[in-house]
Amino acid sequence: MTAARPGPADRVAAMESGTVCAVAGRSQREMSEWAQAYPGLFSAKPFDAALYSTLSLAMAFSGPWLTAGQLRMANKASLWAFGLDWLVDYVAASSQEVEEIARRCLEVAGGAPPADGDDLARMLADIRDELASSPAFPELGPVWRDELERMLDGMLAEWRWKADKTVPTFEEYLGNADNLGFSFVFAAHWIHVSDRDAVADVDRVREASRAVQRVIRLLNDLGTYERDVAWGDLNALLLDVTRATVERRVTELAARSRELIEPLREAQPGLAGYLERQMDFCAGFYRVGDYWGTL
Repeated sequence: MTAARPGPADRVAAMESGTVCAVAGRSQREMSEWAQAYPGLFSAKPFDAALYSTLSLAMAFSGPWLTAGQLRMANKASLWAFGLDWLVDYVAASSQEVEEIARRCLEVAGGAPPADGDDLARMLADIRDELASSPAFPELGPVWRDELERMLDGMLAEWRWKADKTVPTFEEYLGNADNLGFSFVFAAHWIHVSDRDAVADVDRVREASRAVQRVIRLLNDLGTYERDVAWGDLNALLLDVTRATVERRVTELAARSRELIEPLREAQPGLAGYLERQMDFCAGFYRVGDYWGTL
């Protein structure tokens, strides 16, 4: 049997995919430049070329109508969050170290200068300064700082669970989904692509973002179970639930996320589409791969 000849729709889809991949390629090169600019943050082996590639593809396919410049903050904040996660989960040796990391980050987010030699704080300060130049920052800057604090609190809670050998319930674990950092990264993207006059529905957008974050938290766990076991990370599948239960919960949470996204489409079509496509991209991505390289 011969394959069907591609029609016009196939050619359009291929062209669109080509454009998205070109945008991702530009973003990947930029990520590589950031990794070189902050060597103390991205020198560990898991920060390999595939991590930069897959991260940039995730952003590009989530917003195929966006340029590499428009995706810049989503890419930069996402890469920074990976660096933070590495320092908290695999470098910090005590809860005091994690608390100190959080203190430094919150001070810098609030306007303090980074200390010499602190690449984590230096990169965050650069993100802060770029975001501050956006017309939406006066309104959404507090949202970004709040999401940063939520992420840091979530990371500290998870660090303590692991250190104390405390096994949270599934609901406790899911309730700590802020540690994933999706909503923090999304807030940076939101500021970067928004005009001050276009900022609207802030509470509803944030509610939708956190709903998507819970979905991605569980999709991540379903896709990275073996790595989490090998690296000593927490994972929903190590708690009091089965894979089937987690999969059912993903379906329920995804449906709820779409309900929250739908009313945003008229006033915030770009943000609504980006949130939904991030969720759907992760559903496909975590069936096959993972962002991190090997230890």
